[in-house]
Formats: sequence, C-alpha cells, structure tokens
Amino acid sequence: MFALAILVVTVACQQPDHVDPRHDILIALTIGELRRLAASIAPVTPAPATAIRWSLWRRRHQATARRSHYKRRDAITST
Repeated sequence: MFALAILVVTVACQQPDHVDPRHDILIALTIGELRRLAASIAPVTPAPATAIRWSLWRRRHQATARRSHYKRRDAITST
C-alpha cells in the first residue's frame, strides 16, 4: 500500500501543468510504468520455488495464528 502511494505521488509530481501537443514525444509517466521500472531494476528477483516456499510458510503461519486466536476467543467466551 505504501509503495503504491509513493508511486501515485511520484506520477502526480511528474505531470506538467501545461502540455504542448507538439511536444508529446512520450506519454506521461503512469503508475503501471513506474511499477514495471521498479520491478525491472530490483536487485534480486526470487525464483518461483522460493516464492512458493515463502507463500506456503506464510499461509501456514497465518493458519496457526488463526487457530490460536479462535482458541483464545472460545476460552474467553466460555468462562
């Protein structure tokens, strides 16, 4: 979310107040274009296997947290 907000502000700051149609060699910088540029110059892109392992770990961790939350909530409401 924060990264998207930075991209939006960056694009807004790049927009000129007045655009002369005779000088439209490039279109205005868009959020999507900024995202692609940032992704292409990122120093390390994880391998698909690494991304899948990370996703599995994160979802397993979230499931454990959910079970703990429900267990605690049920213990509080049953007393």
